[in-house]
Amino acid sequence: MSSRTLLLTLVFLFLAFLTWQIRWVLLIFFGAIVIAVILDVLIQNLSLIVHVPRTIALSVVISLLIVLGAFIFQLLVPELIFQVKELGNLLPTLLEKLKSILANQPHLDIIRKSIPEKISWESIEPVGTRIIGFAGGAANGFVQLILITLLSLLLAFDPKSHRKIIITATPRPFRGEINSLLNECRIALGGWLTGMTLSAISIFVLTWAGLAILKVPLALLCALVCGLLTFLPTIGPTTATILPLGIALIVSPTLMLEVLILRIILQNVEAFILTPLLLKRTVNLLPTVALMAQLSLGAILGLPGVLLALPLTVVLQVCIQKIFIQRVMDRWS
Repeated sequence: MSSRTLLLTLVFLFLAFLTWQIRWVLLIFFGAIVIAVILDVLIQNLSLIVHVPRTIALSVVISLLIVLGAFIFQLLVPELIFQVKELGNLLPTLLEKLKSILANQPHLDIIRKSIPEKISWESIEPVGTRIIGFAGGAANGFVQLILITLLSLLLAFDPKSHRKIIITATPRPFRGEINSLLNECRIALGGWLTGMTLSAISIFVLTWAGLAILKVPLALLCALVCGLLTFLPTIGPTTATILPLGIALIVSPTLMLEVLILRIILQNVEAFILTPLLLKRTVNLLPTVALMAQLSLGAILGLPGVLLALPLTVVLQVCIQKIFIQRVMDRWS
């Protein structure tokens, strides 16, 4: 092994070790980039309608988001709080229902015995605390949120200066390609976020309407969970279906079957019609790639890794296509 190869190997190992040590910092920074891209999409759309400086457009966007958030808070949060309390009251009934069903199935006796005799929010709290502690890592979740918000505002305020730092840090012959790569990553990430947001809102509204028509209790809470988990393809929609199914089972098995049919229809509409239509002009992820990314980053970084797995995969997919495939694999002779 030559001295140059040895030096490059040591540098690579050092950079890999350094990246692992500051993985939470990099996760916070990437989360800020995701929010900054969302703000940038809104700012550019506003600039197309009203020609104003970027600082004013950013102020208008933030003000509108605050007003919209306050309106949604007043409209939905009181009802959500009430429904969460009702969910706590319904959980014991659901457990008894499940036990009565499993009692008629001797081969499922192990599952029946694993169900606790009683459940309460006090008994869930220690588990929830451990989950939050695992997901948050060493840093406090609230501090992480403040840092992400502050960084995203700074990035959205002056994206050109931050882009210039990255470009000037690369060798001159590659600066044009790096600039083009950053543009494509921005377009892909912005398009993916816009498409998934519209898809999540659509699933939330359709699920809420469907559950309300079927007269399922806690329809708003179930629809909100289904809408939020749309951002986690493959894992999210399937997990979100458990809540409305369990609540419908309390009423009757027939209602549970109707809710299951409703969710299957909506999941197929979202997976095969809505999401491909919204993402047809941007990058689209294969379900296997999305699932492996979520499992891998979830195992390494916990819940924040799961939440940011797909945006990160979108960016990496563009980088691999532009750098590895076009510059290495396509030129292989």
